[in-house]
Amino acid sequence: MARGVSYKDAGVDIDLKERLVPMLRRLARPTLGREVIGGIGGFGALVGLNRARAMRSPVLVAGTDGVGTKLKIAFMTGRHDTVGIDCVAMCVNDIVCHAARPLFFLDYIATGRLKRAVALALVKGVAQGCRLARMSLVGGETAQMPGFYRPGEYDIAGFAVGVAERGRIPRPKRIRAGDALVGLAASGLHSNGYSLVRRVLLERARLRLDARVAELGCTLADELLRPTRIYARATSALFEKFPIRGLANITGGGIVENLPRVLPDGLAATIRRGSWPVPPIFNLIERSGKVSRSEMDRTFNNGLGMIAVVPPAVADAVVAQLRRMRTPAWPVGEVTRAGRGARRLIFSA
Repeated sequence: MARGVSYKDAGVDIDLKERLVPMLRRLARPTLGREVIGGIGGFGALVGLNRARAMRSPVLVAGTDGVGTKLKIAFMTGRHDTVGIDCVAMCVNDIVCHAARPLFFLDYIATGRLKRAVALALVKGVAQGCRLARMSLVGGETAQMPGFYRPGEYDIAGFAVGVAERGRIPRPKRIRAGDALVGLAASGLHSNGYSLVRRVLLERARLRLDARVAELGCTLADELLRPTRIYARATSALFEKFPIRGLANITGGGIVENLPRVLPDGLAATIRRGSWPVPPIFNLIERSGKVSRSEMDRTFNNGLGMIAVVPPAVADAVVAQLRRMRTPAWPVGEVTRAGRGARRLIFSA
């Protein structure tokens, strides 16, 4: 008599998932703040709003994102310990633009066949990202989907919630012509443009991931897997100390698409090229692929992970504050008037 087919035979290992839960709970425990009532293991996470009690008019701010095709580099190298940090960063760096203090985070990992070591590496990275953002990892989902993903591949996405004082949330109408633009350093590529990166560096230039590249000072894999910088601590200090009129996360679309999002109608931004150091990875991509300057501008951050809009009188103090917090920063431009139909972003020499 033929043996009956089990769920494990179909590719879903329930027992392994159950064994992972206590391990994942241990990874999350050091991130938990006092406001967490119930986290990993329940049907839903329970989080109190302790931090909001001291606020006059608290507003919840939520964001979700993933890591994108940067994951292909993790698959190719077998290194999965940093993309969890990227997942947190891609979500948190959005919500802090609204003056939010991160509260809690959830992750979603989907794969064809669950592997214990990979799952633990991913969640370990997420937990590290949450510690850097000073937020609680309160739960998530690990989905096994046989036949849906190629062997050895997975996807990871995240969900972040923070709280902001309503009066501190930047509003475009507060921005004025003459306001200064302060650029905050990126750690590298962050998690954008990797489809172009792979096409140029791996396919066209035929560089090896394990090869040391002199101008980078490390292997190509080390550079491409460098985690996205998390700005939560730095931006929290800025909103506490200065009148921040706008804050743009320079993510997919580069400065070209993201800085105009915080500007009101009738105003534009002028960015001075050469006012900040461009990390060598961007020069390598531009040269190896003969990528046009305009294509670089609308694909990558080119070394600026965020841009703050501040009154000119405090620009130098903002730069000094950021540098004290080990976040390199530079004055990179100013807000200007723009006529109807004029460009919202101008690069000057």
